[in-house]
Amino acid sequence: MDDRDPFSTLRFPSAARPLLGLTVLLVEDSRFASEAMRLLCMRSGARIRRADCLRSARRHLQVYRPSVLIVDLGLPDGSGIDLIAEAHVATPRIGVILGTSADDQARLPCLAAGADGFLDKPLQSLSFFQSAILDHLPAERQPNGPRALQDEVVHPDIIAYRDDMAHVAELLGSGENAGVLDYVTQFLDGVAALAGDHPLIEANRSLRHAHESGLPLRSDLAHLAGLLQDRLADRVAI
Repeated sequence: MDDRDPFSTLRFPSAARPLLGLTVLLVEDSRFASEAMRLLCMRSGARIRRADCLRSARRHLQVYRPSVLIVDLGLPDGSGIDLIAEAHVATPRIGVILGTSADDQARLPCLAAGADGFLDKPLQSLSFFQSAILDHLPAERQPNGPRALQDEVVHPDIIAYRDDMAHVAELLGSGENAGVLDYVTQFLDGVAALAGDHPLIEANRSLRHAHESGLPLRSDLAHLAGLLQDRLADRVAI
């Protein structure tokens, strides 16, 4: 494998763009969360490439070695923890490996697998994002002089949110399957929180509780399906 970063440049990081010259490979199945990460990278000076599943991520890593790897832990074809563990022992190791999830209980398994840090979802703070990466970079990759603390919060395009709603609606339309419900509820955890969509957060929480408790799901599924259709039809302002 060619471990050179084909997207790197000779430009140097600055206080305003502290991640200039870095390439981030984001492994994330949510279009909405990916759009938020794109904005964070763009405003920090970093380039971003995205994979939406483990298989796609492994194809990326066969071609180039990014500066930073950020892995969502709940992916459609498996756990992001497996990819983190693989990247941690690979030679040469990626400079910064971070896991991300809306489930704070995933923090310890993520770090145990070899991640340098953990990003709680929803992630919108520019200063937090930059610090999470800069804290693990070697001194020669740090910007010169003091770094300006930016309290900016990014707001991803709502069109990407509707794409995620369509994805969930399609999955739920495939039938009541335990594996699908596990995936859908964890997927909606981060997406709805990032959008600040409190009715969807509560509906998803109720569905997860019923699913985990072995209770009837018909009412919760119907309620969630109705909320999804409202968002797809643009009947709700998020």
